[in-house]
Amino acid sequence: MKHQHLSVHLKFIIPSILGIFLFIIPVNAGEGWTIPIAVLANWVQKNLTDQLSTIMMIIIVITAIFTILAKVLGKNAFHKTPFFHNLFYVNMFWTITRVAAAFFAVMVFFRLGPEAIHGPNTGQLLLDDLLHVLFAVFLFAGLFLPLLMNFGLLELFGTLMQKIMRPLFRLPGRSSIDALASWVGDGTIGVLLTSKQYEEGYYTKREAAVIGTTFSVVSITFSLVVLAEVDLAHMFLPFYVTVLIAGIAAALIMPRIPPLSKKADTYIDASQKAINEEIPKGDTVLSFGYKKALERAKKETSVYTFLKEGGQNILDMWMGVAPIVMAFGLVALIIAEYTPVFQWLGVPFIPFLKLLQIPYAAEASETILIGFADMFLPSIIGAGIEAEITRFIIAALSVTQLIYMSEVGGLLLGSKVPVTFLDLVIIFLLRTVITLPIIALMAHIIF
Repeated sequence: MKHQHLSVHLKFIIPSILGIFLFIIPVNAGEGWTIPIAVLANWVQKNLTDQLSTIMMIIIVITAIFTILAKVLGKNAFHKTPFFHNLFYVNMFWTITRVAAAFFAVMVFFRLGPEAIHGPNTGQLLLDDLLHVLFAVFLFAGLFLPLLMNFGLLELFGTLMQKIMRPLFRLPGRSSIDALASWVGDGTIGVLLTSKQYEEGYYTKREAAVIGTTFSVVSITFSLVVLAEVDLAHMFLPFYVTVLIAGIAAALIMPRIPPLSKKADTYIDASQKAINEEIPKGDTVLSFGYKKALERAKKETSVYTFLKEGGQNILDMWMGVAPIVMAFGLVALIIAEYTPVFQWLGVPFIPFLKLLQIPYAAEASETILIGFADMFLPSIIGAGIEAEITRFIIAALSVTQLIYMSEVGGLLLGSKVPVTFLDLVIIFLLRTVITLPIIALMAHIIF
């Protein structure tokens, strides 16, 4: 290790520290603690608040136009630029989804058609609120993601953490960075990291599916928003401890049962051999991890490549993910807002809630499955329930369920992570069944 030039050490250390600072270190931003990436994203949202709906509508419409163009041109569409070929040449299902998203975005923006599409709790919630957040988060997360991925940090952490992540969660050590970035920052950043790692051949299909659906935790910041909605902001510490305990229990169980345990342990390139995690003789975990980090850092040669990759990340997310969030999110929100489907689906949970001695079981049951549409909906619907303990349970459950179509679910379907819509439904239900008793037990201890 001594013979490595000082510049190689610095090439690993400086970008990695910068990446950790931007994605993982919480800073006090006046409105509470959050990560610098989120501070930058909030700044963009504030300054472009009047333009962002227009920008997102244009991005979604342009995506649909180029996707149709790629379909017309066929397999050779954009063949000179593989990046654009992969971005726009998609199968028929995603082509239809993108076209539908474009129609939805235009209808919401100009308030055309039925109110169910462009109402304040459906289309406007997505285009004028959630997509603003995604635009800004993707802009900075996409641009700076290479700092976490390309300069050796994942190699170092991967080596250090494999003794914990393998036995507990059946995952490679490097997944600990995804978990940390999600936990402190945002679930969207976690999905993003996981998808990129999978595409680059660092995770198998099973590992990518497990990490994307188990570790894309809702950030501390968003947990505060949920708690404020149910008027329990003063209980943040017991709330977050409850969420962590329930979340870890789910993370221990989920990878060991279907559908996640049934995913193939093969890489995106089927011919790729499994990554060797053995520590060579004469090396410690730390020295070997550091060596691997330096080897990775050495490969990064130019600022142009860094910016190009960052730019591609941003476009990939804006154009690959935003239409899916718009299409699936809107359909889910319309069902939640204008039909009793989620209330009916909640009825079987009433006896279960009564068994767990949760007050207002019937009212609480309506919130249990609606979180699949959007994780904020349970708190909005449950905010009027009189019992504090019930509101606490509803808020904690909505955070630990993790999969919701207006964001993480839509992102997972839009990413390369190998999960289907049916997988997401099953995972959501399993997480609900696993975490609800734990949350109820904790709530009875706290209250």
